[in-house]
Amino acid sequence: MKKHNFSAGPCILPQEVLQKASEAVLNFNDDNLSLIEISHRSKSFVKVMEKARSLALELLGLENKGYKAVFLQGGASLEFLMVAYNLLHKKAAYLNTGTWANNAIKEAKAFGEVLEVGSSKDNHFNYIPKGYIIPEDVDYFHCTSNNTIVGTQMKAFPETKVSLVCDMSSDIFSRQLDFEKFDLIYAGAQKNMGPAGTTLVIIKEEILGKVEREIPTMLDYQVHIAKESMANTPSVFAVYVSMLTMQWLKDLGGIKFIEKVNNKKAALLYAEIDRNSLFTGIVAKEDRSTMNATFTLTDVSLKETFDTMWSAAGINGLNGHRSVGGYRASMYNALPLYSVQVLVDIMQELEAKK
Repeated sequence: MKKHNFSAGPCILPQEVLQKASEAVLNFNDDNLSLIEISHRSKSFVKVMEKARSLALELLGLENKGYKAVFLQGGASLEFLMVAYNLLHKKAAYLNTGTWANNAIKEAKAFGEVLEVGSSKDNHFNYIPKGYIIPEDVDYFHCTSNNTIVGTQMKAFPETKVSLVCDMSSDIFSRQLDFEKFDLIYAGAQKNMGPAGTTLVIIKEEILGKVEREIPTMLDYQVHIAKESMANTPSVFAVYVSMLTMQWLKDLGGIKFIEKVNNKKAALLYAEIDRNSLFTGIVAKEDRSTMNATFTLTDVSLKETFDTMWSAAGINGLNGHRSVGGYRASMYNALPLYSVQVLVDIMQELEAKK
């Protein structure tokens, strides 16, 4: 029986997606060739890439609105660099809400002045800063929508006249937003969309081509758009599985449908964290992530017992990030509500034993 996978990434994937992907590895399109041994220039894979890019825009409601979708490599970590390379002319504003936002700030500083307009570093990033001001003379504003490590999530995004750039690696396709507010969105596939190895970037074309510096070919968004994500050999398997996952989501009813499911899962677990005397949440309640719920035991002497119980119940990936400790339940799109109920039952069973 498959385990209840709360891993923060690489993430849980739908069972039907895994089945189709495994079949494609052995025999893709009944061509008696494996997906991972065909040419990325073949008609079969070009169709995959075209469909993946199209589905991404369709799910976000950005078709025919001046946006392009590209699949790149290097994860969100490379996007920290690419965003600044392509967009930072003189000055940019960043919201610092955790490790990944901090890493993005570090990369951007190599290209111009970086204004940290807000930060939650003062309390170990356990909340989302409010009331910050974005100057109108910056090239763009960068934020991270969901913070996987600590478990916070932006519930609202600022109204600003400057370009809005967002790292949505761990909550892409999980909730409805006005995606037209954003000029550039990027997301490593391995958090909520597919396996590790590819990164989805959604770009409003009109924001490009405005910096004076010469951009290396493989770091230039315009090159990747023109080459339709084929400037070099793409991550064939990761793109294919991401395509299958997006099709799975579309067939379910898209983001509108999955948001309701995600809210149910998060509500179930957070209600138990707040009710159960043996557990406490790590982050500010108003900023809790629907994707990554973080919590700790109020009595650390129960750790060994609790760990044994959830492991025996077939739960995987519940330990918190090494920099935070405690526990982290990642409830990505493909995690069924039933798995969250199993975890809640274990938490209640532990309390009953106390």
